[in-house]
Amino acid sequence: MMKEGTYSAWFKTPKGQGTGIVQLVGGKVCGGDTVLSYAGSYEAEGDRFTALIRTKRHAPGQPSLFGPDELTLSLEGCCRGTPLTCSGFAAEAPDVPFEAILLYSAPDAVAPSPVHRPPPKFYPVQLPKPSWR
Repeated sequence: MMKEGTYSAWFKTPKGQGTGIVQLVGGKVCGGDTVLSYAGSYEAEGDRFTALIRTKRHAPGQPSLFGPDELTLSLEGCCRGTPLTCSGFAAEAPDVPFEAILLYSAPDAVAPSPVHRPPPKFYPVQLPKPSWR
């Protein structure tokens, strides 16, 4: 079963590899990396899922791992456990295989209450004296 939430994504094509952040909630995908944003949808059934994701450049930088910046990725994967794995292709570059691993980012635990202590006493006479004095 696929958990909804935020995932760290590692992906690769024969042209290279990269990382990003993806959020999967209510059948919607959104996320991005340093140069591309991702948006789309996913469906999960049992231990399998499919996704259709569009990419768009939002900043100058390294080239896309496919060539074109604006792509439509079709992905299929396994959500049996963690991490999630998937593979697929971009309609605009069908000869470039794509693989990804998604690592679930568990929500932070509740922070412990701060311990209230009085500030330490300050003794300026204990500071080192400059040698030019």
